[in-house]
Amino acid sequence: MRPVKLALIDYGAGNLHSVHKALEYSGADVSITADPADAEGADALVLPGQGHFRQVMEAFLESGFEPVVRAHLAAERPFLGICVGLQLLMASSEEAPGVPGLGVLAGTVKRFPKGVSVPQMGWNQVFKTGDPALLAGIPDGAFVYFANSYYVDFSDESVSGTTTEYGGVRFKSAVSHGQLYATQFHPEKSQVVGLKVLANFCTLTRL
Repeated sequence: MRPVKLALIDYGAGNLHSVHKALEYSGADVSITADPADAEGADALVLPGQGHFRQVMEAFLESGFEPVVRAHLAAERPFLGICVGLQLLMASSEEAPGVPGLGVLAGTVKRFPKGVSVPQMGWNQVFKTGDPALLAGIPDGAFVYFANSYYVDFSDESVSGTTTEYGGVRFKSAVSHGQLYATQFHPEKSQVVGLKVLANFCTLTRL
């Protein structure tokens, strides 16, 4: 079986080095690309992200990757969004009112309520609900690494995944919708569990 040809999108935002190393360790034939044309023939795309929603969204749009990502998703080819790479898929974010997201998934990015210490920085548990494909072989309640002040409030019940609770808010922290997968946590920083998540994604791209 040939290795998965995976393109890690470099649009000027994201923890590229750590994500690249983690994906390589998980068995992917992965390349970092800042050229949208290079990503068009990939078996799978990975969209990382960290930082302010407005800045990340503007950098992504300026990069020219938007039509490539939309075509990839429309063709139902494997895709993984990480952290703000998940949030960009939504219609909007409270972090940047008036700045539209990609609107690929229905829902809004919301800030944790007042009184909750933000960002959530460190280890927290994920609990399996719905389709556990991305977390196959990972114990329920496993710990992964988060760095987020905002979470996604999904309005589409067909989006399945895992849940996490922080500050009294229960939110979906890893999701799947067809061949679209995304995590609010950072698998590249989540040690053994995170490497297993990325290995599962590589396996899913071969199905």
